[in-house]
Amino acid sequence: MITLRGLTKTYPGGRGIVDVSFEVGRGEVFGYLGPNGAGKSTTIRHLMGFLRADSGAAMINGLDCWSSAPKVQALVGYLPGEIGFPEDMTGAELLSLLAGMRRLPAGSDRRDELCSRFALDPRGPIRKMSKGTKQKVALVAAFMHTPDVLILDEPTSGLDPLMQRRFLELVGEEKRRGATILMSSHAFAEVERVADRVGMLKDGRLVAVEDIARLRQLQRKVFTVATVTEEDARELEGAGFPVVARREREIELEVQGDYTALVRALARHELRSLDVRPMDLEQIFMHYYGDGEGQ
Repeated sequence: MITLRGLTKTYPGGRGIVDVSFEVGRGEVFGYLGPNGAGKSTTIRHLMGFLRADSGAAMINGLDCWSSAPKVQALVGYLPGEIGFPEDMTGAELLSLLAGMRRLPAGSDRRDELCSRFALDPRGPIRKMSKGTKQKVALVAAFMHTPDVLILDEPTSGLDPLMQRRFLELVGEEKRRGATILMSSHAFAEVERVADRVGMLKDGRLVAVEDIARLRQLQRKVFTVATVTEEDARELEGAGFPVVARREREIELEVQGDYTALVRALARHELRSLDVRPMDLEQIFMHYYGDGEGQ
């Protein structure tokens, strides 16, 4: 449904995107990750037909996003990274205007359901809305016409944790419906919950595209072990597991897969406590942003 082939756009000063290529299949959630300024929004603006590429192509459902922009935009639910609403309207008036442009029936049940889901009363003036409330209006606008493709740029910006969870639940429902979703974010944890694959952008270049399932196989776990004696801590430090940190009689060990060996090592010592945490996707990806591995 979404295809980028060698997409390149350069700005003065060397910023932009270079030779970006990937595809997103029907019914797939694709997480588009990278730090602020990496080029995520530039890519999305090409998909929406707002920018013309220097070279390469961006297509949605086989349509060129630049030359067929009106047809493409009719297929897409779009949430921009920077929201600019007319300040002299209420949220309800804006949603009604957008619904009319989408030729949705008056009093759309879908619109009302989304407002209820996000605890949004859209009747207030936009100029008085908080960032989080404006974000809710933008989410309703993006989803209310049940689009085949959703392009979401930093969609949880300004939302509180409860609304973030409701948003991720909505993305899961849209995926089950068969919608194709590209979700740009610098928040790795939220993408990990819903994405099938992720692409990572660094300095305008796509450095990796990976399946979430494979990345989870790469996850290491960090075990925090507090021992009774200093001697126990020293022996565990030399047991052959990578040491993440050492604080007096507490040691953090990094383990991938070979948990039996760790259990055997721990069984030889008296412990005060044992805790475990998995490494998240951000930690797994750090080598892409560091020494360039994976390029």
